[in-house]
Amino acid sequence: MQKKNLIRFAESLVLLPILTVSMPFGSTQNFPDNGINTYPPIVLSQKQNIEVPGLSISPILSGISFNQAKDPVLDPALDLRAQIFKAQAKKAESIDAYFSERDMPLEGMGMKMVEEARKHGLDWRLLPAIAVRESTGGKFKCKKVKNNPFGWGSCRIGFGSNEEAIEIVARNLGGNNPNTSRHYDNKTTLQILRAYNPPSIVRHYAEQVMKIMDTIGDADVALVTPATT
Repeated sequence: MQKKNLIRFAESLVLLPILTVSMPFGSTQNFPDNGINTYPPIVLSQKQNIEVPGLSISPILSGISFNQAKDPVLDPALDLRAQIFKAQAKKAESIDAYFSERDMPLEGMGMKMVEEARKHGLDWRLLPAIAVRESTGGKFKCKKVKNNPFGWGSCRIGFGSNEEAIEIVARNLGGNNPNTSRHYDNKTTLQILRAYNPPSIVRHYAEQVMKIMDTIGDADVALVTPATT
């Protein structure tokens, strides 16, 4: 009987840390959701080399492995995502500053333009520069249709919002619309612009847009690379 009691005591010590680990996942506390786990670290308290007369349980405990949460700061993948987000935010700020300084209605669309440009492998400055060239940043959008600051479809196509316009134009210019990919797929920025508005229609259109791009900011290769997620 005494031996059985000692075994039960040892088993309770083995189960206790396991129960301790599982409890925080069912917590009703609210923690900030910022894309990176910020939950407080789980602290495991163990007594080493616990012994009971006639029975040593330290070998049992020593065989248990605990999965500890990685420090996000030391996680290379998280660090890379943080760097990409920081770069995106900086470029979005440059776009919005350009719009703001010129009192252009598209102010606030910077991050959306940067995100869609990265998604479709475009230069992050291309969409805002086209919008400036076509509608002075939304001041003089197409009159017969709604929310078309890009002059897309020769001002015969409207959109439900500026965000939708950005998404659709970016998808087309990135060569990801099967209906228009023959014009834009695998093209340089200069080639995209010359397909968008050929020199036969507006002679120096591409050069004008690229000049605006340079005014908005410098090229950033990291944001030109298409997203892999």
